[in-house]
Amino acid sequence: MIISLHNRPVRLWLTGLLLWVVYLCAAPAAHATHLRAGDIQAKTDTTAARNPRRIFFKLVLYSAAGTGVADEPAAAIYFGDNTCTGSNPIPRFSRQLISPDTYRNVYYFEHTYNSPGSYKVVYLSNYRVEGVINMLNSVNTPFQISTTITIDPFLQNTSPVLTAPAIDKAGIRQVFLHNPAAYDADGDSLVYSLRPSQQAPTPAGCTPSPIDVAGFRYPNDAALGGNPVQVAYAGPPVGRPGDPAIFEQDSRTGQIVWNAPAVVGVYNFAFSVKEYRRTPGEKARLIGEVVRDMQVTVVATNNARPTIVVPADICVVANTAVPNGIVTATDPDNNPITLEAFGGMLPRPASFTQTATGPPTARGLFQWTPTCNDIRSEPHQVLFKATDRPVAGQPPLIDQRVWRITVIGPAPQNLRTTLQGSTTRLDWDSYSCQNAGAQILIFRRENSFPFTPGPCETGLPAAAGYTQVGTVNVGSRTFLDDNNGKGLDRGKTYCYRIYVQFAAPAGGASLASNEACVSLTGRSARLTNVTVDRTDAANGQITVRWTKPTSSAGFGTPRGYRLFRAPSLNPATTDFTQVYTTTNLDDTTFVNSGLNTVANTYSYRLEFYNVPVVGAAEAVETAGPASSVRITGTPNPIANTISVTWTYKVPWDNTKRPTTVYRREPTGTFRPIAKVTGTATGGTFTDAGTTAAPLVKGRTYCYYVKTNGTYDSTLPDSLINLSQQQCVDLQSIPCTPVLTLKPTNCDSLASRLFDLPVTPLSGQVYTNYLSWTLSNLPTADCSKNIVSYIIFYAATDADPLVELTRVPGSQTTYLHQGLSSAQGCYAVQAVDANGAISALSNKECKDNCLLFLLPNIFTPNGDGKNDTFRPKVFSPIQRTSVKIFNRWGVKVYESDKDPLINWNGGSSGSEGGGSGKMADGMYFYQADVEFSDLNRTKRTFKGWVQINH
Repeated sequence: MIISLHNRPVRLWLTGLLLWVVYLCAAPAAHATHLRAGDIQAKTDTTAARNPRRIFFKLVLYSAAGTGVADEPAAAIYFGDNTCTGSNPIPRFSRQLISPDTYRNVYYFEHTYNSPGSYKVVYLSNYRVEGVINMLNSVNTPFQISTTITIDPFLQNTSPVLTAPAIDKAGIRQVFLHNPAAYDADGDSLVYSLRPSQQAPTPAGCTPSPIDVAGFRYPNDAALGGNPVQVAYAGPPVGRPGDPAIFEQDSRTGQIVWNAPAVVGVYNFAFSVKEYRRTPGEKARLIGEVVRDMQVTVVATNNARPTIVVPADICVVANTAVPNGIVTATDPDNNPITLEAFGGMLPRPASFTQTATGPPTARGLFQWTPTCNDIRSEPHQVLFKATDRPVAGQPPLIDQRVWRITVIGPAPQNLRTTLQGSTTRLDWDSYSCQNAGAQILIFRRENSFPFTPGPCETGLPAAAGYTQVGTVNVGSRTFLDDNNGKGLDRGKTYCYRIYVQFAAPAGGASLASNEACVSLTGRSARLTNVTVDRTDAANGQITVRWTKPTSSAGFGTPRGYRLFRAPSLNPATTDFTQVYTTTNLDDTTFVNSGLNTVANTYSYRLEFYNVPVVGAAEAVETAGPASSVRITGTPNPIANTISVTWTYKVPWDNTKRPTTVYRREPTGTFRPIAKVTGTATGGTFTDAGTTAAPLVKGRTYCYYVKTNGTYDSTLPDSLINLSQQQCVDLQSIPCTPVLTLKPTNCDSLASRLFDLPVTPLSGQVYTNYLSWTLSNLPTADCSKNIVSYIIFYAATDADPLVELTRVPGSQTTYLHQGLSSAQGCYAVQAVDANGAISALSNKECKDNCLLFLLPNIFTPNGDGKNDTFRPKVFSPIQRTSVKIFNRWGVKVYESDKDPLINWNGGSSGSEGGGSGKMADGMYFYQADVEFSDLNRTKRTFKGWVQINH
């Protein structure tokens, strides 16, 4: 038979396979084999006397059944802390025949670690099953799986559990699906990824070194032959018939899709399940990883896969039965079908019962009532698998789908409000899910908002306009809202909702409660003005005004106002000091003088106090804080403009009416020059003057702004507030220097190499010559009244420029002297009489020349003259590797220790040559020189040298 191998990858694969066959023929004996697949599970100690360093493990292995296969009644484990089972392997706990050719073996063991840390626990065996076609020589390839754990005193954790078996069958030219049906009892996030199967030689100690198996290829690799292509498949991902075959795993669901097998045989591959712990406010932390090695047997068959249909993904409220858990499957060959379900809730407390096998339709019923402990942010996954039962001689095939069920918390019940003065008391029924660490979040908004949450809509949408005002433990049943001690505003209606946030790592939330509202009659005291009357560093003045509070029931005594001030736009509560108090409720204005309104923004907070009834505690309502308007000006000499910016932090709205910008005229009076719509915190305006009257450099321009704010129709309107005055000098900026760096004519030096003086042993001392002129940039009127220049230097073009020195403005040259290398980069900036700094000049760089000349004779006679073989002329050198040969081509000396060589005529026995001197005569050299230039240029010099003692 002649086989034509036109496919180069196939030829390479078969070549490697033939090499392994040769190896097998030379081996004295093959291993007995049986291991198909497996994985390791882990969990921390949960006993009464919990030890966080004690870990419990479960090893699951799938082995071949039948005669002539090896058995493994005990397993060797490597614990990742340089310990292992050694001569005391773990005995097998159970062995179950799960199919005519496969056993499921279970081993339980535990280990106590000495300290916190991350550990990789490895199972290693020499009994991998033979005949795996996507690796070389599987029969002699060790089988290795692992799980990585994190030991942390504060971390209680269970590794992901993979509930679906790690073996499966596939039909040629039919889509193969597999899902490990993994679940995590702690609700940690799981991330899946494919990887090659691994092996590890049996270590001499207790630390194996895993590597990928030899010749591994993923099952869809074209080098395995069969022209693998996709077939029609509804997805995901949707099949593209005729395109190259795919073999991929969904990173979130773990679903493996192979579209489609092309070669009959046994395949192995591995995948990892990484476990991430979420902590609020922090990046997810990797705390574990399970690596499963699994096996798929592809068979040639006329049997066609069944098709399974599962319900649409849903959300279910805890303690409510999952509805419509009906799963169906049909088979194109009208074969009966076996239905199975896998998941963390199975076989208890959930159940799955097959009610019909078909044909035409197989049916099953999934039943589960999740509890409060099942609430989590990630959905629970239930894997449903349909396996057909074809006629004798045909292998069964499968289809599978995942049903995702998100369990959410029930809504808190019977939220109600009670008004207590200017405070709202909220009450609700005891919450039904008292999960550890859960919290009830309290939200408030002004006026009612109609909202009915959808079946999976936990919490509150941002568009609802609620603001969180409190958090209490899930066991609480009441909350007092006093607006952080400020009291709620009279004349407003406040509406509340609450929901429950469950603790990490599982997370999750509840539906929102009903809305409960409360209305406060009357009107609160409100700050209306914080306006700057006078700008002065010592005697500045601000006027503060507020509204008088009202109440249908009146106010008890004592009563009055307390006004507080802090020198900042965003002061802390502790920064405020009392500046005024009065018991006259009609006194709603305070003029605050003696301030530094030039340098400071001032914020004010008002307290209205009264005693509602005789003998009661003092009730305090807070208004504000509200700040003065702060203006700044920034000149832009290049654009000939001034940018005016203002900021404020006030409880009223300054966005509905424009802010007016004023500029002082040469006559001394201010006039409005612009109206600008501001934001909630300020605004900006760029003053360019006018076409007829542009701004003039050398002048000073002064500004202030007037804001016009509002609350609503029930309060005073047109709240006028002025900023302080701000003056800005519009000065020309210095002209940008143009730098020249005197070059060195390296070509001229190289042409006169033999005429140049001998370079000193310590190297040449270099000087770089800089000169510069002023350009007319960036503008024609740039300032040339320069008082100094700043010179910058960097050793190489890649290094940042740093200040080297400063020279007077009358100096336009500079000598950078005493350098061991001419290499370097420079730039210059100009500084004018106003302290303004120009843009950086052009950057100019200089490099070392490449000069190297070796003599043709030296006299190593110890007279101190010409005793060593070294360059006569050289520029800075980084490294030199030299080899010396005698006239017969025998190497007599080699060194790269000295950039200047300095060979004394000895052998290579010691630095610079040994005591064994070379005889007089001619020798040949090869010097590989790396220069200290910008490019680290390398050149090779060859020649001869005469030794005369």
